[in-house]
Amino acid sequence: MSQSEAANSSRAGQSSADPSKSRTPNDLAAGGLVAGGQTAADWTASDTDNGVAAAIERARLGERAALIAYLPCGFPSLAASIDACRALIRGGVDAVELGLPYSDPVMDGPVIGEAVTAALAAGFRVDDLFEAVAELAPVGVPIEVMTYYNPVFRRGVDRFAADLADVGGAGLITPDLIPEEAGEWIAAADRFGLDKIFLVAPSSPPARLALTAAAGRGFTYATSTMGVTGLRESLSELARPLVERTRVAGADNVCVGVGVSTPQQASAVAEFADGVIVGSAFVKRLAAGRDLEGFAAELVEATRR
Repeated sequence: MSQSEAANSSRAGQSSADPSKSRTPNDLAAGGLVAGGQTAADWTASDTDNGVAAAIERARLGERAALIAYLPCGFPSLAASIDACRALIRGGVDAVELGLPYSDPVMDGPVIGEAVTAALAAGFRVDDLFEAVAELAPVGVPIEVMTYYNPVFRRGVDRFAADLADVGGAGLITPDLIPEEAGEWIAAADRFGLDKIFLVAPSSPPARLALTAAAGRGFTYATSTMGVTGLRESLSELARPLVERTRVAGADNVCVGVGVSTPQQASAVAEFADGVIVGSAFVKRLAAGRDLEGFAAELVEATRR
């Protein structure tokens, strides 16, 4: 997706980690946290891979699409956001997409935008993100950080990558970064074994899809519509052909987000995508103090094929 495509989509709406932080059966079982319906008895050596591709493959072997859940770090507080992510993991999500609050969130709709603004107003700092990842990474699911590129650039790309790897993070989803301008990040991600997840849009031509698929690792993020994040009454008809075209272009895993908010929509996406990304629906529930674990479990069930 070109910069103009990313902007239009937004406007229209080895590892250096300490080995002691690797996930183990005991980590998974601690506190009753179970990922994707998995138990400690299901654990294998391959599950120590922090990357999201392994989680997607486990879901595929279970005959369902992976469920990836987004929440912003620091909302309504740092501790509460960590607890909320734990609730999602107890509900069975396969990966957590932890948002780094940013002052100019051009891809975010009103629900996420208000939550991010509240987190910043409450004093969120980038170091808080790494604290949250350190708390969540041992639980047993990949923690992908969703961030605009400016905070990465300001901290220093190598430093950001090293810090993320050190706390057990899986990688970055960078909605405003295109592969042609991502050389420094791609090099750092490769150096530290991190996922590098780029976005494609319904307007992306075949060459753009191929470039994005080749540059990424983990999955390719397909935006279901040309617009910002948010709850929608129906799923865009553009999602399925975009997934099909992205696979033809060479992507191993294609996950669909933007506008997926109900079990019915998750079920529809699971028919053709490798993963279902849900954000605004979780954020809205968190803001209202409603149950996250049960809703996550309901969505997990909806992803079964």
